[in-house]
Amino acid sequence: MNKVILHPRREYATVHHHPWIFSGAIRTVSGSPGIGETVAVCDARGTCIGHGSWSPSSQIRVRMLSFVPDEVPDATFIRKRVAESVARRGAFLARGATNACRLVNAESDGLPGVVADFYNGVAVVQLATAGAEFWKDEIAAALMESVPGCTGVWNRSDVDSRVREGLSPETGLLAGAEPPELIEIYEGTIRYLVDVRKGHKTGFYLDQREARATVGSYAKGADVLNCFSYTGGFGLAAQAAGARTVTHVDASADALEIARRNAELTPNSAGAAIDFIVADVFKQLRLYRDQGRQFDLIVLDPPKFADTKASLMRATRGYKDINLLAMKLLRPGGILATFSCSGAVTPELFAKVCAEAAFDAKRDMQIVERTRQAADHPVLLSFPEGLYLKGLVLRHSFCGKCQM
Repeated sequence: MNKVILHPRREYATVHHHPWIFSGAIRTVSGSPGIGETVAVCDARGTCIGHGSWSPSSQIRVRMLSFVPDEVPDATFIRKRVAESVARRGAFLARGATNACRLVNAESDGLPGVVADFYNGVAVVQLATAGAEFWKDEIAAALMESVPGCTGVWNRSDVDSRVREGLSPETGLLAGAEPPELIEIYEGTIRYLVDVRKGHKTGFYLDQREARATVGSYAKGADVLNCFSYTGGFGLAAQAAGARTVTHVDASADALEIARRNAELTPNSAGAAIDFIVADVFKQLRLYRDQGRQFDLIVLDPPKFADTKASLMRATRGYKDINLLAMKLLRPGGILATFSCSGAVTPELFAKVCAEAAFDAKRDMQIVERTRQAADHPVLLSFPEGLYLKGLVLRHSFCGKCQM
């Protein structure tokens, strides 16, 4: 088998089960591994410490699949790993609170680069790495075998990160039957229509499930502004919880059309007035500022601003800008639920950026809750990078220094 030999004193992270091996940690490569093929990973003395997938185009040259020296990943191994990941979600789905969840969460489930989400009978995968692409047929077959009621596996491997792996974007059917144009899922009493073919990520933001419930708990009687609303998510939770008004703002008219349809499916016992605004969020926030508009509850759930550490400075400026603008639109006592899905932005940095935004906005803001990705998106302790989603629920406190 092809081997990767690490530099002396560079095996510490691998020995402690971190799944990434960067190019700079590799001393030599024995053999000529193909893209995505399994290689043995050895320390500087030549002792095998596990096996991983080879990615010659990426700075992350190897992604570990097994840390057991005599366990060589093959098709049976991959299928078993997928089935085990699915089984861990069995109790979650059995509760009946939803018919959609994450089935495989990449490195944190021992399958680097593999994301699989389930939407009411349809499994949708994103294969972001060379190793994930190499094993895609086994992954699809395992999902069909191990997911109860799975009718098909749809490929949404159109993520930008594939370029860094030397892979081109791919979408289409991998197994079973093609999905319908829109799939209806539910979270409690709220219904969502999901477009797995063209929607964001695999079609929906399953990772914000628990945060949506949190936002709903602050929404009764509130005037709500849902920014970067996509297909409604947070605004629908607010509507179902008894909001007085809900304004959805997003740059995509197509996403807002689905949001409109979702709102029609969502309980609205308070008779909330619902509005849908196609606009750039930054510009719309400035417009509301100039108009003197105010809200009781504002949600900021922007797309990823930082893909890498190199783009971190630009990302922090963006986060500060939108949070500053939103804080100025809050009524005293109002709630800002703000999120970052940029893995390069740590929870500590995100809190610091929000603190700077509050200072410049001349608002005293209290942290009343912190949120993270939902429980079906676990984080491996040896892989803290898996914690990508973080959120703060902030209250505009009553303070004499605040300038309204």
